[in-house]
Amino acid sequence: MAERRFLLAGLGNPGREYQLTRHNIGFLFIDHLADSHGWQVDSLKMQGFYCQGRAWGGQIFLLKPQTYMNRSGECVRSFLDYFKIPPEHLLVLHDDIDLAAGRIKLVARGGAGGHNGIRSIIQHLGTQDFARMKIGIGRPQTSAEVKGQPVDQFVLSRFTGDEQLLFAQRKSLVAEASELFAREGIDICMNRINGR
Repeated sequence: MAERRFLLAGLGNPGREYQLTRHNIGFLFIDHLADSHGWQVDSLKMQGFYCQGRAWGGQIFLLKPQTYMNRSGECVRSFLDYFKIPPEHLLVLHDDIDLAAGRIKLVARGGAGGHNGIRSIIQHLGTQDFARMKIGIGRPQTSAEVKGQPVDQFVLSRFTGDEQLLFAQRKSLVAEASELFAREGIDICMNRINGR
């Protein structure tokens, strides 16, 4: 029996100017997952940096598309096709402004929700049926006295020190969710992770 293959794709933008920005949180957690296995996401193929190894009962590919967020689907689709990974074994890690900072939510399918990277993947796969790990970054702060930062500026701005600490604390939950996805599937993963 062939070994099961999984692709975990973290979304972000390439380049130093985007490091540690909220929109790049998918890249951040892909690097954390790689580090936890002693891997490095440094091989370049089909417009993406990736690594592969055996873990969680299968062959795991970790991917950071280098196409810029709005064209993420080009890279993700190429990887699925080249390595013959079925879309049901794809998990996309991405930022979500509608979730409180640090909240992790798994979903099995759905629309883009205003996220251009997810929109691109839906377009290139021709389906909304793929799993996502939404990582909450919150919304810009607003009050009666202070107008909030525009969303496009907010997602491309850097984490605060407190946010960096918060996301460092979420590494273990992201790793647990990733392993559950590979071993047990998205439904069990959602049941055990969402709401924690």
